[in-house]
Amino acid sequence: MPARDVEARFNALDAFLIEHQGLWKPRPFTHLHLPWETAHPQLAQWLRQRSLAEAEASHNQPHALQAPAPFPQLAEQAQRLSAVDKLPLQPLKPALHRLNVEVPGRKWQQIEAFGAALQFAQTPTHWLDWCAGKGHLGRRLLQPGQQLTCLEYDPALIAAGQALSDHHGLSARHQLQDVMADVAINPEHTPVALHACGDLHVRLLQLATAAGCKSLALAPCCYNRINAENYLALSAAGRASQLQLSIEDLGLPLSETVTAGNRVRQQRDTSMARRLGFDRLQRQLRGCDDYLPTPSLPASWLDKPFADYCQALASLKGLSTGEENWAELEAHGWRRLAEVRNLELVRGLFRRPLEMWLVLDRALFLSEQGYKVEIGTFCESTLTPRNLMVLAERD
Repeated sequence: MPARDVEARFNALDAFLIEHQGLWKPRPFTHLHLPWETAHPQLAQWLRQRSLAEAEASHNQPHALQAPAPFPQLAEQAQRLSAVDKLPLQPLKPALHRLNVEVPGRKWQQIEAFGAALQFAQTPTHWLDWCAGKGHLGRRLLQPGQQLTCLEYDPALIAAGQALSDHHGLSARHQLQDVMADVAINPEHTPVALHACGDLHVRLLQLATAAGCKSLALAPCCYNRINAENYLALSAAGRASQLQLSIEDLGLPLSETVTAGNRVRQQRDTSMARRLGFDRLQRQLRGCDDYLPTPSLPASWLDKPFADYCQALASLKGLSTGEENWAELEAHGWRRLAEVRNLELVRGLFRRPLEMWLVLDRALFLSEQGYKVEIGTFCESTLTPRNLMVLAERD
């Protein structure tokens, strides 16, 4: 996306998200009746009568759904505002023998795609792998004559990464570092971050620009992993926006799943159906028609009979159960799950626009710091939904 278009696109997305926030902010999981259903009863009724399987089939491409108005109109606008080109790719030089050992196949493909999109006018001399884990990304980028520093918080990953780098005879230093603390970044560093979460990649942007790094690249992830209660915009345009984003709102772009296997999906569905069954129970027990937040539970809880599950959860929340119709409550949970998943398709239209708004806020911040910025995708969404990449370089 050309730099001149970044602010115009940001402002258009900003207006779109503010105008329709009543459609994407309320969560069907916590609301028995969504505020927008009164204004769009035909759409609500159409979605509510669909099956769980139909919702699952539409999850990754909600814009293709032939639903009643205003769904198609919103879908067209959302796609147009969040459209972005694929970054030009230049495949990396062949990797060292067995360099991809210990790297899951999908992660290695992401690393290859990320590296292929790194097109800088000046060839980097010292890579800085941010939140590096074992340093797989940095090792893949490292070429003869270059240096590599990997920053990581986990001592076990540092030790494993250094052993791998030493094994391959690479000029790499793996450094134990809390990146939220004081970090020494030098102007000759080229920081790279593949899926560093929330505050971690924001910290990188702030420190790298302050240090005067000539170039940097990141693919953001987990925008909701922040310590503040609400999003703190980075750019002047972001700070001027009337859009207020809670941690819950920031989780919307992450609600798309493309990599989960059947077992994980079944476990997720069972957990959600049970929580929805319990939600009906707690409303009855409390005589209050409000959602009651419940804590994250170990997967082993799904092995309990449904009645035991609900009684244990009720006990955690200080509620007492009686002679309940457990079979009907469990069946209700699955019916509600189908409704929730289908109603979520409306929110699904806003996943990418909100993510694009967040990425453009980062791009505008970099532009304000004197960088030439390029934004695009570095791989297909089937490889990772978090496929947006920001490339920044100073003249």
